[in-house]
Amino acid sequence: MTELWLVRRRRGGPWDWSRGLREQDGFEEHAEIMDRWVDEGFILLGGPVEGDKEVVHVVDADSEDAIRTKLNEDNWTQDAKLETVSIEGWTILLDGRGRQ
Repeated sequence: MTELWLVRRRRGGPWDWSRGLREQDGFEEHAEIMDRWVDEGFILLGGPVEGDKEVVHVVDADSEDAIRTKLNEDNWTQDAKLETVSIEGWTILLDGRGRQ
């Protein structure tokens, strides 16, 4: 049994809806942070959900507090482009990723 976290975040604040994701102010720094977190094993999966106003991350962390601390390092958290909507513990009972 694996225990992970589902983190839902919402775009808002200074998000410029007339521009695409990669055209937002601070995108390069944000992308570097996200890539580093993937390399560290903190974010296992992530991306926007239908409608592009929210994103979901599957996270491997020790606690909700550890997740909030890590998210506060992100420039898009700091400037309020992304706000955390929910952090939920997730027990994985079914995992078909290794099947052929």
